[in-house]
Amino acid sequence: MSVATSTARQVLIGGVWRDADFSKTFQATDPNKNEVLAAEFPVSDWSDCDAALDAAVDAARELRKLPKAKIAEFLEVYADKIDAAKDALVDAAFAETGLGRSPRLADVELPRTSNQLRAAAAACRSGNWAMATIDTKAGIRSCYEALGPIVVFGPNNFPFAFGSVSGGDFAAAIAAGNPVIGKANSSHPETTRLFADLALQSLEQTGLPPSTVQLVYRTSHADGERLVSDPRVGATGYTGSRAAGLKLKAAADAAGKPIYLELSSVNPVVMTPAALQQRGDEITNDFVTSVLMGTGQFCTNPGMVLLMADESSEKFIGAVKESFASTAAGTLLSPAVSKSLSQSVKTLCDFGAELLTGGGEPESGRCAYANTLLRVDGDAFLGNPEGFQTEAFGNASLMVVAKDLDEMTQVISHLEGNLTGCVYSATDQSDEAVYEKIAFELTPKVGRVLNDKMPTGVAVSPAMNHGGPYPATGHPGFTAVGVPASLIRFAKLTSYDNVRESRLPSLLQDAPPTAETWRNINGTWTQGSV
Repeated sequence: MSVATSTARQVLIGGVWRDADFSKTFQATDPNKNEVLAAEFPVSDWSDCDAALDAAVDAARELRKLPKAKIAEFLEVYADKIDAAKDALVDAAFAETGLGRSPRLADVELPRTSNQLRAAAAACRSGNWAMATIDTKAGIRSCYEALGPIVVFGPNNFPFAFGSVSGGDFAAAIAAGNPVIGKANSSHPETTRLFADLALQSLEQTGLPPSTVQLVYRTSHADGERLVSDPRVGATGYTGSRAAGLKLKAAADAAGKPIYLELSSVNPVVMTPAALQQRGDEITNDFVTSVLMGTGQFCTNPGMVLLMADESSEKFIGAVKESFASTAAGTLLSPAVSKSLSQSVKTLCDFGAELLTGGGEPESGRCAYANTLLRVDGDAFLGNPEGFQTEAFGNASLMVVAKDLDEMTQVISHLEGNLTGCVYSATDQSDEAVYEKIAFELTPKVGRVLNDKMPTGVAVSPAMNHGGPYPATGHPGFTAVGVPASLIRFAKLTSYDNVRESRLPSLLQDAPPTAETWRNINGTWTQGSV
């Protein structure tokens, strides 16, 4: 039952803001002051989830009947409303996350968010993501189609671009023709509420089913697991901690429900001796900028550096240590992030890593932790590879110093799956043989291979892969960023055998709906009519 005396924010279910069914509330924290914010948000009981699922099923049926251009129109109108509401969104996110107003939120993340919505709209409108395939001789045609209600769990570190009702998973799910039930991240519920309200306004303006976008702020762990495994759910998109994600995955797997997870990644950066000898100062600056950017709270943050023992490596480590020690630590997203970072650093030290600078306890007056650099030798790493790959999410990194190239490749062979892997090499290709050995071992371990470039930053590009082998994600074949590939996670492949043309989806008919539509006709990708 709702708590009558509570002033908790309402949830968005069935196209209306309504009082939640709940027995307790929670509040976000201002990490700049480490103070609890005033607004209260409900921890929804299962009845809220149940009602949202029923409404989403109805919305899914209606969305299947609509022209794709109508769904694209919603995404475009929503993107415009986000741009127009920039100041309110930035103020809310700054208060709840401590992320900088400018350039981070206002000039980088917000335009990225609206632009990826527009990119998803373009894919939706053209149908190019659906991989329409036509075999005229066999009389069989196929394409990807909407899957059904999608649940999206947003992370704490990107309140706009990965938000549960605004980010990449949301955009992909809607563009594929599915309704979305968003589960807000507890670190920025007010920011998510503002996005949901803009989405509702956009639904009303474009005439889409009002339950196409719904929002709950928080549930019990048991209800979260029940939600992702419910028969009415088509799939789930999740970005967050490995521990919570794996519990959701176990529940979804047991019910046979797809769940796409982004979990953890140390994003190894390998530096050859020749690269450090040629431009050590430049690489030092690249690394320090990357690892401390946003206080290290990127899923692509370089949390591990692999070096070979020599003078240039020692000089690099010394320069990074000095820079870390002399740079003021930034603000972390929440008390939970501060605590987790402190515990991870302690775990690495307990396993035998040498603390070069930083460490200790989190600050008390704000959510912050000293810039931290650790070191371990290659043979020690090989003695406990799982332990030394403990993710220290935040402004910390571990230097792994191998005695030679053979030991370095052994270290790489023991890496878990990661989102990214980077190799800094000589500009004159004098270390080409070294690069080839390193890249050969590294490539199967990562979703994105970089050369002479730090991994922070994920471009919204059709060629981007923001994924990788476990535990970076729950499935190595799919990306959370990059249209049109990201849409396929939230679709099912349907084959039409001997179905009359007038009864086929428009993408599979002889006259395509738009000139941009790409279709595989008898083995050849083409645009235009059959």
